[in-house]
Amino acid sequence: MNNVILLMSVLLVVSVCFAGSADTIEHVAVVEEPSSGPVSITTDIKPVKPLVQIAILLDTSGSMEGLIEQAKTELWSIVNEFIFAKRNGLAPKVQVALFEYGKSTLAKKDGYIRQIVPLTTDLDKISEELFALKTNGGDEYCGWVIQDAAKSLKWSESFDDLKVIFIAGNEVFTQGPIDYNKSCKEAIARGIIVNTIHCGTENEGISGHWKDGAVIADGSFLNIDQNRKVVRSNINAPQDKEIAELNIKLNETYIAYGRMGREGLARQEAQDRNSSSISTGNASGRAYTKSSQNYKNGDWDLVDAIKDNVVELESIQSDELPENMQRMNAEERKAYTDAKATERANIQKRIQELNTQRETYIQDEMKKLAANGGRDSLGSAITNTVREQAKQKNFSFSQPSPTLNQSSPDPETAK
Repeated sequence: MNNVILLMSVLLVVSVCFAGSADTIEHVAVVEEPSSGPVSITTDIKPVKPLVQIAILLDTSGSMEGLIEQAKTELWSIVNEFIFAKRNGLAPKVQVALFEYGKSTLAKKDGYIRQIVPLTTDLDKISEELFALKTNGGDEYCGWVIQDAAKSLKWSESFDDLKVIFIAGNEVFTQGPIDYNKSCKEAIARGIIVNTIHCGTENEGISGHWKDGAVIADGSFLNIDQNRKVVRSNINAPQDKEIAELNIKLNETYIAYGRMGREGLARQEAQDRNSSSISTGNASGRAYTKSSQNYKNGDWDLVDAIKDNVVELESIQSDELPENMQRMNAEERKAYTDAKATERANIQKRIQELNTQRETYIQDEMKKLAANGGRDSLGSAITNTVREQAKQKNFSFSQPSPTLNQSSPDPETAK
């Protein structure tokens, strides 16, 4: 009888817990019935971050140099869209994946497709690979690359999480041996929205079946000018100089550890240089990303690793630490990492303050350039769309999207 009561109690606890939000339950622990006395049941309820997963599928055939340039320029604005996003009071974890398709130098047996980076929070790796992309003529198999992305990536099993594919290209959507209808249906059946971005006119995208693909997978159909210069990135603001100085100081708070330490630190510095090579504004956008919760490097930075419970400081071997920390005792190491964490938080706060001022300046300048209208760029197409789709998953945004106030018109929604 006691066992029956125990089982019913467990079922009651589980059912009550899972009737709540998916963001508030991690697991339920049950303490077994003691040999005598009442049944003891405890729950271990922890907040679970909502998840945003974005797979970007880029056509890298010969005519797509402009698309790649826009992707390099607007990566940080895409990620920054979720800095002010929350659901049930929790900021999301943002993962990005990158594919290329349509390049003749890729293997024909693989459909001229390459998964460049799987879903990851390592934004420096995404940036590194974007800057390494080259274009070359080839066949663009949209149905195949959508199927690859839907099947090969580690998508969340939860339908509460936001899972989206953005595929961009300029040829007809019907090329290749895998039917896009089948691929898009399979994706949405798993809760993965497919958004299609045609590089060309709206009518060309519709006749080329790009809109059909979006309709099937509950996505949005957009058309962009892949050769359009990104106006926002080229506006210099009075705050840029101080942001650049703070970014240098921010880098000094990173403590490279373990086998990935040097590589991670070098990649961070290289992507700072790449961003600065595009424009001062792009470098400021990257610094803003680095000031947010979306920029995590716990696999190589000791401050992030300790904060996110990836490692315990006491468990790190001396030879895995930087040379200056190897000479410290345990108490000195803790004080040093704590000091770096505090310094980083203060720098990040100041960058965020400056970015708020900078955004006001940029918006004023954009209004002056309103006559410079035209179709969306890749970044504005993605950010405008993903924000609306996030709202459908009960995300809220504490600040309006900067890209929603750009001069280009609203994207054509397939729904």
